[in-house]
Amino acid sequence: MHLGDLSKVDCHTCANTAATEIRQLCFSQKEASYSAQRFFSTFDSFPGVQLHNTKTATDPALFKRQSGNLVKNLSSEAASNPSRFALGFTSYTDFNDIYGMVQCTQDLAENTCLTCLQEIASHVLECCDGYVGATLISKSCYLRYETYSFFLSPIAHQPPPVASPPSPSFLEPKAGHAGKKSNSKIILIIVIPLALALTVIATGCAGYLFWKKAKRNGVDDVPDLREDGNNSMDALLIGLSTLKVATNNFSEAYKLGEGGFGPVYKGTLPDEQEIAVKRLSRSSEQGLAELKTEVMLVAKLLHRNLVRLLGFCLEDEEKLLVYEYLPNGSLDKILFGMNYKRRPFGLEWEGRFKIIVGIARGLLYLHEDSQLRIVHRDLKASNILLDEEMNPKISDFGLAKLFCGSQTHGNTNRISGRKNSSFRNFSNLQSYAWQHWANGTALELLDPRLGDQWPKYEVLKCFHIGLLCVQEAPAERPTMSEVVMMLNSYTINSTVPSQPAFYVRQESSADSQQSVARLESYGALELDQLAEATQSVNDITVTELCPR
Repeated sequence: MHLGDLSKVDCHTCANTAATEIRQLCFSQKEASYSAQRFFSTFDSFPGVQLHNTKTATDPALFKRQSGNLVKNLSSEAASNPSRFALGFTSYTDFNDIYGMVQCTQDLAENTCLTCLQEIASHVLECCDGYVGATLISKSCYLRYETYSFFLSPIAHQPPPVASPPSPSFLEPKAGHAGKKSNSKIILIIVIPLALALTVIATGCAGYLFWKKAKRNGVDDVPDLREDGNNSMDALLIGLSTLKVATNNFSEAYKLGEGGFGPVYKGTLPDEQEIAVKRLSRSSEQGLAELKTEVMLVAKLLHRNLVRLLGFCLEDEEKLLVYEYLPNGSLDKILFGMNYKRRPFGLEWEGRFKIIVGIARGLLYLHEDSQLRIVHRDLKASNILLDEEMNPKISDFGLAKLFCGSQTHGNTNRISGRKNSSFRNFSNLQSYAWQHWANGTALELLDPRLGDQWPKYEVLKCFHIGLLCVQEAPAERPTMSEVVMMLNSYTINSTVPSQPAFYVRQESSADSQQSVARLESYGALELDQLAEATQSVNDITVTELCPR
């Protein structure tokens, strides 16, 4: 069946494709339809192909009534049309229409075509009731309706006229003409399967051409945040007017700060729940991709050490994410704020260790315990938020990367971040930390604001684990489950850390040899001795970190 909305060029392409692929797709088909009676100009309305849209109608009764009337009107129009084809649309809601297309094979008479379409439409209740789209294809007729325009051409092209069916004398030879009767059966055995195969292939070609046109028009470029079948994203939608009231129209007085993709505002919902609203930049194309990533990932993540997503908004070119509000803000403001020289309130060693363990547990959930394997890729103090009891929560999943179930690590495309300007003689933190560890002066890494109220073994344990996590060889780094286990125990893996990635050597060759000699004499050591480590020459000029 040549669908009526196909152009002549598309039809020619489908026919050529069918002729090429029929031997590959139907090479083992040896069946054929035959009968003692003529079956040309008769119909078979059983829909061998039944497909439906995955989305359900918000008002099933209204949709059923409107789509039924559309199919009924199009069926009458197609039956009276010599092409046996009709398409059109009808109103559904203020923002949506229902588009439909029906067609019969041209050998059917007017009343036969109408009956075929009526019977195939009756199968909608069996397969597709409640869904916003359906496609049913039988040997003799075709029916489809959707809530979007699926026509392949703005002007429907009539199918080319088909050849008249063979005369009765050809199919019903006179008695005594055994040879002609045998030839007729052979022709039927060849022609009928070929016609059925061409119908299936033509339908597939039509679907492919529509997909190709949609992709060419950029349909795939717009993220659909409600693309999963159960419409779970609908529950997270929050109206723009609600968020404007909550933030006093995004007032500067309500602004909490500004991240890489836009400002964050504090707000209060009508039920008095406090929220944090991230407002992505309107001009940022990357921002839309980041929003999709955060909504699709964070909405499925539930853990005490991950920030909870409450909703999102996409209205009037606004891209907004709504999170739970955490009153103590981000970790970087507490550690490096205006009064950074004073001891941060609530962040003596016990509080800091609690934050370290909480972050590790959050990462363990992302890496190993959640349904999805996720690598954050942008973990830093500004992306760690603190609740009323100073419990840490990981936020900002815009750069997160999703891994398949069996994949445990991968390479990042590039290393990004701000240059650290806090060290005069070292280019980065890991070089500074490694140098102190190798020289046996690891405790000099400790924040002087902590004074002397800290357990030595616990401090050295954290330094040790940190250096294990940044070793140059990814295979030598511990997994997050191993990290959490070490943090929660009084013993630790006696493995001595090796040189970190991107290490900039500061000591002389003689000093390096002395460090190696010290390392070889240690073996299994206690925690307060593990600060003695060493370094080696980094022969690799460019290294890609493999996050775990």
